[in-house]
Amino acid sequence: MAEVEDVNKPLFAGLSDVSIAEDIPVEGDIAVPLSSRNADDEISTLDEPVKDTILRDLKAVGQKFVHVLYPKKSSALLRDWDLWGPLLLCVTLALMLQGGSADSKDDGGPQFAEVFVIVWFGSIIITLNSKLLGGTISFFQSLCVLGYCILPLTVAMLVCRLVLLGSSGLVSFIIRLVVVSASFGWSTFASTAFLADSQPPNRKALVVYPVFLFYFVIGWMILTFSPSQ
Repeated sequence: MAEVEDVNKPLFAGLSDVSIAEDIPVEGDIAVPLSSRNADDEISTLDEPVKDTILRDLKAVGQKFVHVLYPKKSSALLRDWDLWGPLLLCVTLALMLQGGSADSKDDGGPQFAEVFVIVWFGSIIITLNSKLLGGTISFFQSLCVLGYCILPLTVAMLVCRLVLLGSSGLVSFIIRLVVVSASFGWSTFASTAFLADSQPPNRKALVVYPVFLFYFVIGWMILTFSPSQ
């Protein structure tokens, strides 16, 4: 009989007599913080309109153009890197170099491809050289800087095209030489201003020399360009 009563007895019958005194503090906090969720919602761009995204990216590209035209010690160009600006400048420069006297009627494409190969392959070689010499910036940050610093040379190409519309004599060549030389110097100065601090002090010259050759080749292409008759 005793065994039957023990089986019928509730398992937690004795817990009903246990009580917690009111003066015993209950420690712990089970509140769920909501601040992190709100912070994620504020920086989320998944639900924003496409127009706002495009305008924000164009504004960022424009700010990097300003950094190139007025180079100073700033990490904005390295921190918020992108390749939209270099791609835009490369396409613009390649299009303006189209139609030169070196191009035949049936072979206008290689000039466009030539610019792409020189710009991107040259940038990759300079970036690898910088990394092998102990540079501290990433691969794409270096590509971003080298690509954006083509801006002065792209402007020089536009000026040269306008000068060639007037005449192609000695005066025209002197004007183009001055413009291209100034743009070449500005591109080299702007790129080294951003890249020099990321290199060891005793190896900066080894990094600047390929950059010098890179922009010199682009400047030479612009200076020797002549429109087809």
